[in-house]
Amino acid sequence: MAVYTQVDDAELIAFLATYDLGELLSCKGIAEGVENSNYYLHTSAGSFILTLYEKRVAEADLPFFLGLMEHLATQGVTCPQPVKNRAGASLGRLAGRPAVIVTFLDGYSIHHPEPVHCAALGEALARLHVAGAGFPLTRANALSVQGWRPLFSPSATRADEVAEGLRELVETELDHLERNWPKGLPGGVIHADLFPDNVFFLGDRISGLIDFYFACTDAYAYDLAICLNAWCFDENHVYQPEKGVALLAAYRRLRPLTAQEIAAFPLLARGAALRFLLTRFVDWLNVPKGALVRPKDPLEYAAKLRFHRAAEGVSGYGLAP
Repeated sequence: MAVYTQVDDAELIAFLATYDLGELLSCKGIAEGVENSNYYLHTSAGSFILTLYEKRVAEADLPFFLGLMEHLATQGVTCPQPVKNRAGASLGRLAGRPAVIVTFLDGYSIHHPEPVHCAALGEALARLHVAGAGFPLTRANALSVQGWRPLFSPSATRADEVAEGLRELVETELDHLERNWPKGLPGGVIHADLFPDNVFFLGDRISGLIDFYFACTDAYAYDLAICLNAWCFDENHVYQPEKGVALLAAYRRLRPLTAQEIAAFPLLARGAALRFLLTRFVDWLNVPKGALVRPKDPLEYAAKLRFHRAAEGVSGYGLAP
């Protein structure tokens, strides 16, 4: 979440007038995240999140995202629900951007997850994958292996401005992953961005999952690898095996991994690390002037990538057949 687009008061009031949400009481920008403009919206009908979609989210993909949240809720996955306006539409326009209002979820993000939180995440991720199996729409993952080189190339000459040797690291890894990326793994709907700030807890129990705007159709084990990168390293970017074991074991209890998924996991973990290194690198260089946004450090994922490159197969993750 972030704020790139400022919303005029009069425009906001006119926009809300098309909904049955009562009187506007407050509206405050949310600085966390890097993708869309988000506001905490409080009206006489309750609390909501207002999202204005920025350039990385294609408007044509919005029916997939909004429909997926509605589908998952019918399958018992707690996630924000789009609020329909008086015309019955979930999607509108505000400040020149596609915009949606979704329900507000209670809970808080865990910034330093422990194994118990990683286990809860593993179970929730498996439930999401199972619940999404009946969703009829598909969306290709534009940020999978075929999209990484086009993302990096325009700014490759600036990579060593961020850190010496970064260009060589990325280009070597791109060559390796493009040659060896696994195909034919079990797949379906994945979240693709289930970082700690997109998971709400009440105590040790997950109260909801948010921010489905990278959701797509891809390999389930790749989604698991994204979560391992995001949840199972400490603040110094050192892998914590007990967290990885908790995450993977809890996931496998609900959705067992195939032998092919297990064998591919180290490569998927490398790819997941590179994917977030690259998007953070691009954002680091291109934060719009005046935007209320906190760009995330790409070097965190360079460190994680180096760990995966040195890992000794699946045993490096406590993952056995």
